Amino acid sequence: MAVIEKRTQNSLHLRSNSLPSAAHPFVSQFEEHLQRLRGSEATSSLSSSSVSHKLNEMLDLHDYTDKLLQLPIEQQVLARECNGKWVDDDLLEGSLRLLDICGAAKDCLQQSKESMCDLMSVIRRKKGHETGFSVESVKYLAMRKTIKKQIRKALQNLKHKDNNSTSPMLSFLNEAEAITLSSLENLLLFISGPKGRSKNSRWSAISKLVQPKRVICDSQESTINEFEKVDAALQSLISHKPSSVENFQSHMENLELCIQDLEIGVDHLSRKLIRNRVSLLNIFNH
Repeated sequence: MAVIEKRTQNSLHLRSNSLPSAAHPFVSQFEEHLQRLRGSEATSSLSSSSVSHKLNEMLDLHDYTDKLLQLPIEQQVLARECNGKWVDDDLLEGSLRLLDICGAAKDCLQQSKESMCDLMSVIRRKKGHETGFSVESVKYLAMRKTIKKQIRKALQNLKHKDNNSTSPMLSFLNEAEAITLSSLENLLLFISGPKGRSKNSRWSAISKLVQPKRVICDSQESTINEFEKVDAALQSLISHKPSSVENFQSHMENLELCIQDLEIGVDHLSRKLIRNRVSLLNIFNH
């Protein structure tokens, strides 16, 4: 993203002017990690492997953030830079915003898992040919519709702040927040099941959430994520189109593994965000 690249470039210039010439290795490691993440933004996608990989990168990023916030000299610098300013509230609000998005993603994954388990239970008992299957199928699709509305609302309420800080330390923290926010947006879009997003506007991606159902072609199979595969297979079964319960079960099992992986990643990220928020509170209240 051009905005993220600009922010990172600004932070690099600021560091050379304001940070000590013999900065702690954690500072350099944090800076290098930000550069790698900024470079990977241009090639990010909404595949399960990409979203999972991004979550792992966010875990590393916030490990570096934690190490940076534990350095006494950086604590002093941050406390001095934020003393008597609105900046401390801005950082704390930003950390809370990330936790809120993590919470929204957790809720969506939990709802998906519970509804999917109910549907799988009926299939295993009834072999997919009884009334129970139709009832649970309708409930599952209704859940998916509700989740898409929740995600659309969450994305519309997000606000990306400008990084106009003249401080390298604040610029680094704002940069980390911006990259994390972008990754969590991708996660929500992945759960919703869009085909993709415009390179120029995230709102075009949001608009895809409310488009009518699309006919899925074989040539598009490689771009369909696990949520979409289950949605499409379930629609086929309900419409009595040529399909197999076994094939549907395979898609459901893949989705179950995907959800488990994402739940673990989001939970770990949430814990690290809470830890870093506590560190910020301790610094500002010292």
